[in-house]
Amino acid sequence: MDSSRGSSDEFKRSNKGRSKTNCMAKESLLKQKSPAEFFAENKNIAGFDNPGKSLYTTVRELVENALDSAESISRLPDIEIIIEEITKNKFNTMIGLVDRQRVDEELYDDFETTKAREKRLAKEARMQEIQAKNVAVGKKLKEPPAIKSGKGRGEASFFKVTCKDNGRGMPHDEIPNMFGRVLSGTKYGLKQTRGKFGLGAKMGFPSRFCLDEHRASHEILSATRGQNYASFCRLDIDIHQNIPHVHLHEKRENKDKWHGAEIQIIIEGNWTTYRSKILHYMRQMAVITPYAQFFFKFISDISEKNLTIRFARRTDVMPPAPLETKHHPSAVDILLIKRLIAETSKQTLQQFLQHEFVNISKSYAERLVGEMGPDFSPKMAVKNLTSHQIVRIHQLFRQAKFDDPSGDCLSPAGEYNLRLGIIKELQPDMVATCSSSPQVFEGHPFIVEAGISLGGKDVKQGLNIFRFANRIPLLFEQGADVVTRTAMKKINWSSYKINQMQDKIGVFVSIVSTKVPFKGTGKEYIGDDITEISSAVKSAIKQCCLQLRSKIVKKLQARERQERKRNLTRYIPDASRAIMDVLEEMAQNYEPKRQRYDKEDDELLNKIASKEITETTLGESLSQYVEQVDYEMALEYATQSGASEELREPIYLSSLEGSYSYVDLRSPVFVFRLIT
Repeated sequence: MDSSRGSSDEFKRSNKGRSKTNCMAKESLLKQKSPAEFFAENKNIAGFDNPGKSLYTTVRELVENALDSAESISRLPDIEIIIEEITKNKFNTMIGLVDRQRVDEELYDDFETTKAREKRLAKEARMQEIQAKNVAVGKKLKEPPAIKSGKGRGEASFFKVTCKDNGRGMPHDEIPNMFGRVLSGTKYGLKQTRGKFGLGAKMGFPSRFCLDEHRASHEILSATRGQNYASFCRLDIDIHQNIPHVHLHEKRENKDKWHGAEIQIIIEGNWTTYRSKILHYMRQMAVITPYAQFFFKFISDISEKNLTIRFARRTDVMPPAPLETKHHPSAVDILLIKRLIAETSKQTLQQFLQHEFVNISKSYAERLVGEMGPDFSPKMAVKNLTSHQIVRIHQLFRQAKFDDPSGDCLSPAGEYNLRLGIIKELQPDMVATCSSSPQVFEGHPFIVEAGISLGGKDVKQGLNIFRFANRIPLLFEQGADVVTRTAMKKINWSSYKINQMQDKIGVFVSIVSTKVPFKGTGKEYIGDDITEISSAVKSAIKQCCLQLRSKIVKKLQARERQERKRNLTRYIPDASRAIMDVLEEMAQNYEPKRQRYDKEDDELLNKIASKEITETTLGESLSQYVEQVDYEMALEYATQSGASEELREPIYLSSLEGSYSYVDLRSPVFVFRLIT
């Protein structure tokens, strides 16, 4: 008995020890990642899919942050972007790596065997022979095929991206956290913003295409207005803890009282494959922000690759800064209501509803509380609401009727700036713009602006789509976007006298909202499944097309009048000669004593006989008559078509370059600026 009892106790103890081991094993499987580590592993979410896209996204984030910084203090943005290609030797020197000579050549990916080398040399010899024969017979030489690069998979290209602006600058003590912590920023809140996730340029730091893993740091120089020093910080991110790793943080002299930021990031990239995307992005940014001046420069050891482009400022009229607004009741969920309750300074439920949401007045808040049930009262403490009560509030918000939010918090580019940007960059033959009134989807206001251009430089035949969301260009996943699908499938271009296949058509659509309904993880397009936005885009494009059709019809009619006038003018010499022959013959047979014609006819024949009227004078009289008829027909058409009631097309004047003094003479409808 005792032995069996002892063996059972031993079995229990062994099972208990085994269960503890299993629990410890299960607990060890639970791991936690920092936000920086998560985005470093899921780089495609933030736009760092590959080295080329990584370089493009870095430039994009830096430019948009610079624009936001300058616009926040109402300064006309001056932004300088420099991309410098870093060679392998220079890169190794930067990270303190000593170059080693290859020992085992066959180990490397670019190793070429003797047979492969002989085959390549033979092919090159044949190509040279063919080129020589073509020269001998006078044929046009074709460019030889590009020689495959010997770069292996392990050899990367790195770039130093520098962005300098004249914006607000950053406080000295906040720089490390602003650039060293992922998901920390100043753009959180309900308002129109250029940012997508609140990641900003700091996503370049923990990206695997960044040099953090190679112990290379990034530099920030910043100064605020009126500050006699500039803050310099050299840092990178500890992606495992999501904290800044600061190498140097100091204050430097700022004699010129400069304000703004200069950010330098060293990143792995591919300029060759994404060159066109980066330049296209800069050009589209110049279209949507003609009040900004961009200086772009690419520097390489190969002089043929060097590039310098300046996108000049066209106007000094800036759109107003977007305003932060409160949430609309129909656009909140339970978690957001809980967060607002935790953050509110109001004590009672009625005050909370009235002050934390838009379009809820005091009387309407009382009605809402009365509808919630007997468990609610206007004076009850909002902090004491239970989870069930919060769910009831959310359900009522979803069912109750509220006025739509206004669009006062939005900041569209404006027809003035959109038109100037299109004219400045594309130089089209015709352009029409339209801006919709504020509309609403899911409790969020939005405004659609559209522009259509015909002709212009560097514009291909057919539809050329330019998409903008919160005044930033969207270049990827164009086919699925609401603008592309609307322009391709829902607009009958021929009804507006526009040839969709042959004309050079530029379609510009900008959507601004407190919440842009992006699709996909990359947030590069807006779907066409939201009826309100799809209808607004279609309506804006059609309004532009109507304006263009009016211009095209007038142009065609003017061309027809010119053609008719040209045809009449062409036959004037023959008509003059034929008429003169008849009149001269009549004058020769004319007998004054015998009255056969009226008095006026007699005078005409006398002038013919005396050479007072010649073929030349008759031709001039006919030309004047054609001019008079053409003028009268044009005047009659304008009167019948009601030209006086048509909309006048505004005239836009470009601003002067440089500084100048002026006096503004203001009127209710215009401002006349007198340059002194």
